[in-house]
This record gives sequence, structure tokens and C-alpha cells, in this order.
Amino acid sequence: MQPTAPSDFRLTVAPMLDWTDRHCRYFHRLLSPHARLYTEMVTSAALVRGGQVRLLEHSHEEHPVALQLGGSDPAELATAAAMGARAGYDEINLNVGCPSDRVQSGRFGACLMREPALVGECVRAMAGAVDVPVTVKCRIGVDDQDAYADLQRFTEAMVEAGVRTLVVHARKAWLQGLSPKENREIPPLDYDRVYRLKREFPELTIVINGGITTVESVRAHLAHVDGVMLGRAAYHDPYVLAQLEADLYGTPLPGRREVLERMRIYVEAELARGTQLKHITRHILGLFQGEQGARGFRRLLSEGAHLPGADWSLIASALAPFRQAA
Repeated sequence: MQPTAPSDFRLTVAPMLDWTDRHCRYFHRLLSPHARLYTEMVTSAALVRGGQVRLLEHSHEEHPVALQLGGSDPAELATAAAMGARAGYDEINLNVGCPSDRVQSGRFGACLMREPALVGECVRAMAGAVDVPVTVKCRIGVDDQDAYADLQRFTEAMVEAGVRTLVVHARKAWLQGLSPKENREIPPLDYDRVYRLKREFPELTIVINGGITTVESVRAHLAHVDGVMLGRAAYHDPYVLAQLEADLYGTPLPGRREVLERMRIYVEAELARGTQLKHITRHILGLFQGEQGARGFRRLLSEGAHLPGADWSLIASALAPFRQAA
């Protein structure tokens, strides 16, 4: 039997390929001490067959942080999950929601919603290999398999496999004819279907994902489900994480400038180990979204972070126009 999942999934940040790397997660943690963070999807094959252990790198400050895995081979996923648990991750999440062609060709992601028995086998194998919770992230449906009964059957299989937490993107996935970007925008959102799932599976921790952007919308969703997962909103307007932290947990709201100044030690340590500044600053471009001077902040960092020798002084210059309390 799986260990009981941590109860607080109220605020989580979605795993986003090419976005939620370790630098992004460190930044998000400064904005929200309580948010549950997720890695980019890592394939089990990359860890087990490719030996890409570097993909598990993360800092102590990121916790609570979950490793998201992609794959469909139970034994391989179990080995990868064990590697993640040994690396210190607080949760192992199985991706059953990504619609990209590359993911489909590897027989994982959203196409696995057609094979709930296989997903259940994968989950059982992973749970048997680790002492941390194994969770699943899925869609509400896939292609023409999009009736509520299909989602219900999938969820029943997950419960039978021992899943205690299910993250549900409230859009179905179209695996043919739509790009991954279009799959995040074109299929209509159906929040009520996720709410119904919570009513019918009250023992599950249900986290809702998809199109959620504001403090008010998070509050509205939490009246029906256990948690909310923000995706692009947390990346393009990251200060919303600080606002949500203050609203949900009562943490004093920090100024934007204060958040970034607290990142200086991390930035300088990363530069010292050979990380290029551009790999860090690309995640902070949206910090002043909606504030006067935001465009100049983005432009200065975008134009300067890739240059040889770029260091903290560039960020300090970008911050200069903002008041101390901004």
C-alpha cells in the first residue's frame, strides 16, 4: 500500500517541458514557500537506459518537489521511480496527459488514458519500489474517448492501483490534428467534470489544472476540489504565486524586488559553477508583469544575459528603475 500523500496540494505548479527546470523551481520557491513544485517530465528511459542521472539534480530549497516521469514499462518506471526517491524527491508523478507526437511515439503521455490497466500496472510497480507517494496527472479524456464514463473507469483503475492523488487537466487531448500548444487552448475546459469526479471519489485528493490564472479563480476551484495546479500563469506572471501564498497561507506578501534580491546568492553560486546567466534569467522575465517598467526589465535581461561575462550586475541594472518596495 502506498504511503498517505501529503494533505496540502492546495497550490501546485505544473510540470512544464523546457520551463520548470531547477532554476525556475528555485525562483518559484522564493515566491511561495508552500507551493508544491514539479519537475519537467523526465522519461524513464533517459534515467534507466540513458544514464542521465543529471536530470534528477535539484536543490534542497525546492522542497516539497515532485519528479514527473514519462513511460509505459512498469519495470523501467519502477527503477526510475526508485532513482528519484533516492535523489530526495517527495513524490513521483506519472505523466498520462502530455499529447505531443514525441510522447505518443514512446507510448506514454495522454495516449495511455486508453490503457487504464497498463497505467495501473505501472503505478503498482512504482509504488512497490518507493516509500514516497506515487501520483498520476491525466486529462479528462482523449480523442473520441471523452465521455465521463471513460474518465470514471480510468479513475477506478487508479484507485484500485493504490493512487491517492490525481491531478486532472480539465481538457481532453486530441492526439491527431492538434499541436501540444493547441491542446492547451482549443479543447474546451470542463471544470464541472473534475468537480463531479471529486464528488464521486471523495477519498481521492483531486487537483484541478487548466486555464487557471487568478487568486479569485483558485479560491473558486478550492470550493470543489482539494488543490489547484497553475501552469503558464505561474510562468508568465510568477508574482501570482506570491499573491496566492499570501491568500492561502497568510504569508506576508514580499515585494517583487525583494524576491529577486533574495536570489542573488543562488545566481552567483550558479555562475561560479559555470551556469550561463541566460539559463536563469529566462525564468524571471515575467516578475514585473503588469508593472510600469516591465518591458524595459525584460528587454535588458533578454539582450544582455547571453553575452560573455554577464553576471548579477545585469540583474541589478534591470532592477534599478524599480522602487525598493516594488
